[in-house]
Amino acid sequence: MLNKVHSILDKYDFKTDLTDIFGVSGIEWLKSLFSIVTPVDRIILDSSLAAIETINQQIDSVSKEISKYACKNDKDVRILLSITGIDIFSAMLISSEIVDVKRFSTPWKLVSYAGLAPSIRESAGKTMTGRITKQGSPWLRWILVQCALTAIKYDTHLRTFYERIRNRKGHAKAIVATAKELLVIIWYMLTRNEP
Repeated sequence: MLNKVHSILDKYDFKTDLTDIFGVSGIEWLKSLFSIVTPVDRIILDSSLAAIETINQQIDSVSKEISKYACKNDKDVRILLSITGIDIFSAMLISSEIVDVKRFSTPWKLVSYAGLAPSIRESAGKTMTGRITKQGSPWLRWILVQCALTAIKYDTHLRTFYERIRNRKGHAKAIVATAKELLVIIWYMLTRNEP
């Protein structure tokens, strides 16, 4: 369906500045093209847009049911939702990857499980830290970085933490450090069972 719409746009060489042509404004723009294209292309465009709208409604319906179920049956998800930058699907993924926070006696063990701990090398009696290990749950590491990217926009504590590190080490290291800080916060919240 999406490809059919794109092929019609390519066929007529239609261009737009919209970033999401299947968003609300994009759909309106696509419908405005009905009078310009041939009758056959109008039918293809109209049926494709109708199918996309139906699928989006089904996705919204299923998403709402999943959200209701998760919030009702998982206390960890409810706690995680109180953190800035974490939505329902992020909370569900974090909860399912951690499983039981009691498995980790310290927040640093959870950080290590997520692969966000720095690697450590020893040589000639000196200890040196390097990049993160990336050993452990790649999904947990990924979602924490995504949540950290959102959290630094809205949470002043995490934004200050991020900016302090970014000024010294750059964006990439700062966002990973913020993800690690977010995971430490999550460990304390889940351990204490409080939002």
